[in-house]
Amino acid sequence: MATIKDVAKKANVSVATVSRVINKKGYVNEETRALVENAIHQLNYIPNELARSLFNKHSKLIGVLVPHFDTQFYAELIEGIENSAMRLGYKIMLSNTQDNAKREKDYIHIYSQYNIDGIIVASNAHNVEQLIKSDLPIVTVDHILSENIPSITSNNILGGIIAAQKLISGGARYILELRGPSFLLAVSERSLGFRQVLVQNNIPYISYDTDLLNPSIDVIKQIIQDHPEIDAVFATSDFLAIHAQNILQKLGRKVPEDVQVVGFDNIVYTTLVSPTITTIAQPIRRMGELALESLVKLLNDEPLGDFHSVLDVKLVERESTK
Repeated sequence: MATIKDVAKKANVSVATVSRVINKKGYVNEETRALVENAIHQLNYIPNELARSLFNKHSKLIGVLVPHFDTQFYAELIEGIENSAMRLGYKIMLSNTQDNAKREKDYIHIYSQYNIDGIIVASNAHNVEQLIKSDLPIVTVDHILSENIPSITSNNILGGIIAAQKLISGGARYILELRGPSFLLAVSERSLGFRQVLVQNNIPYISYDTDLLNPSIDVIKQIIQDHPEIDAVFATSDFLAIHAQNILQKLGRKVPEDVQVVGFDNIVYTTLVSPTITTIAQPIRRMGELALESLVKLLNDEPLGDFHSVLDVKLVERESTK
């Protein structure tokens, strides 16, 4: 592979001159610039991006921390982030923490080594102090890391309220709430709004916390069997709602005739099961786009508008409710 020295030799200029042409910094007369660009083309020279980033003090590279790739939520979120990144001239370095504190810490260290411009935190941050000490601009998605760090979230409390209202209007009188997991801010907010409406309407409920990716199917099944009076299920994610509906059907409970089901997120799989699942839609892709746009504003010292942006949610009615 050709090096910057090869380009300089072919163009009969200094390495510093080639560097100025590549990085578009400093004065180079047009004739010399043409010679350098022609040499680059002839040698098929590819600049060292890391070296360029160190010279420019900007890598145009954004680190994105996610806890896993196993749900459609993160697939859509990443797509939104990358769409905005490409449009604004940035690339992303995607890092799967697997919700592991050590992996997350390692990635934060790598970001500092690679001269990353900023970080989007879409994972359950375990190293908040290290993130803040990194002195890198940070934007969080789907949760709030700190009051001093910008965030993009959905109106999760409103989503829980809408879900409860829909189930009650369909005649629900005893509800199973599936949360996964409740230590996540988004989940706790959805539960807060949901329970608020149930209390106001004197509707009894059972709440069960489970893992998002590997829910306790046998436990959920046992809860439904032990409480035949359950006539509605609210799941804080569509993934859990699909599992719940599958369990109900295996137990011979008809949806929505016997038990109504409402999920949260509006992932595509809610339209592929039968009956299709009523859900609370949040603008996942737009959350990703706004996160990247907000981070670029921080990098350019531009005003953010809303420091903590909260996006609207809406009910999407399908066949799993009355």
